[in-house]
Amino acid sequence: MYLLTSAALVPLAVALLLTVVRGVAARVLAMLASLSSLGLAIAMAVLFEPGAGMQFVEQHRWIPQINAYYSLGVDGIGLSLVLLTTILTPLVILYTFTENFREDQMGERAFLGLVLAVEGLSLFVFSATDVLLFYLFFEATLIPMFFLIGGFGGARKRYAAIKFLLYSLSSGLIMLAAVIGVYVNAQAQGNGTFLLSDLLNMEVGTSTGRLLFVGFMIAFAVKAPMVPVHTWLPDAAENTTPGGAVMMVAIMDKIGTFGMLRFALGLFPEAAEWATPVVVVLAVISVIYGALAALAQDNLMRLVAYTSVSHFGFIVLGIFALTPTSVAGSTLYMFNHGISTAALFLLVGYMIKRRGSADISDFGGVQKVAPVMAGFLLVAGLSALSLPGLAPFVSEFGVIVGTWPVFPWAAGISAIGMVLAALYIMRLYRQTMTGEPNEVVQEKMTELTMLERIVIIPLLALLLVFGIYPVPLTNILNPDSEQAVTHVEQAVNASDNNTSVGVDAK
Repeated sequence: MYLLTSAALVPLAVALLLTVVRGVAARVLAMLASLSSLGLAIAMAVLFEPGAGMQFVEQHRWIPQINAYYSLGVDGIGLSLVLLTTILTPLVILYTFTENFREDQMGERAFLGLVLAVEGLSLFVFSATDVLLFYLFFEATLIPMFFLIGGFGGARKRYAAIKFLLYSLSSGLIMLAAVIGVYVNAQAQGNGTFLLSDLLNMEVGTSTGRLLFVGFMIAFAVKAPMVPVHTWLPDAAENTTPGGAVMMVAIMDKIGTFGMLRFALGLFPEAAEWATPVVVVLAVISVIYGALAALAQDNLMRLVAYTSVSHFGFIVLGIFALTPTSVAGSTLYMFNHGISTAALFLLVGYMIKRRGSADISDFGGVQKVAPVMAGFLLVAGLSALSLPGLAPFVSEFGVIVGTWPVFPWAAGISAIGMVLAALYIMRLYRQTMTGEPNEVVQEKMTELTMLERIVIIPLLALLLVFGIYPVPLTNILNPDSEQAVTHVEQAVNASDNNTSVGVDAK
């Protein structure tokens, strides 16, 4: 069964087909492609055996001269992100049906094709088990995302697209050097390969391992995005469409945290422990800075972008706290954040489309003219502040509880981020939804249509279902989260034992 290849190739093939198909046929093809990938992802989730390692494996020799493979497979962590990607893409496509594309933008057909391209390439990234293959798809996602930012959105869309590309390309080139370094190191041991299953057992010198770890982490930190390499995100989010922002923040940015778990910790466990204090400090800074920046924003899209900077700080903190509870919380947070952030971006998109402005100060009293929209925004906002009963609470609480035994100061400071989240979400709701509507709001802020409600309701339903009963996700994620921690602990203990033996021998 080639489930992973099929799930990724179908949207990519239809994206190419949309270059010649127009009108209603383009919409139908795009929706069918995204639903086909979703169906395949659901089939994989049904067939998946938690804790059984890599599954749905496809492996074929690709470049024999350097032992590079077309190798795909997913564990529980990869499968959760495959599900996230295939759930959100049909909703973004459905959202696109309500968009009005301006004359200075590329058309709907191009937008649909680019969305499908991001989906297909992201699915390859989340399932690649060859380091070179992962890198190629990691970089390839930049192409459709560049055009989603630069071809659509606000007045500074070209500036935002170039900034996004420069940050991503420069960090990606550093990772390329690290990928080459991994191969050279493996070759020096007589097994030059890019296959992840072989490289997990590779011996790496202390200095070499640290350099290679830093090379990978720089690229992942930019993608995540972490302070201080986060500044491309608010500009990109502000100057693209809400649908494009969902594909970028809710899906593509997960590649950064996924890469940290799969490659940075997997290939360089000793270096990961060495770097942990610095990464934890940066994660805590991201949590607090992102929340404070969100509190200071007047632009709706920038506010949601900065909330994600804060939330990604929680995810990275949980990963590098390296306890089973913290890592399980982080992997669950990647899925839950994607659902919550998608709901926020799409809802503020509907608000911006009606009002003709993204400034919070231009709203007020919307709940009196559009109560359903106000109710949906309240639930999405409460999920962003991790209200108990909604999905992000379980994951954020898990990160803090799991971090406390090893970094109590980091857990304590990060908990302040939850308080700040309540402030910026309540400020957002109060200034846009409460009070008396002015004449412009009364005239323009109409209620959500049935199609618009259909886009948002599945996201809110997932937030409620997984907030009350997260077991289906935790059953998939927890065994592989524990395995990631065990892998690092075993490598560090073996290194300590070797060092002790060397000292005793002297």
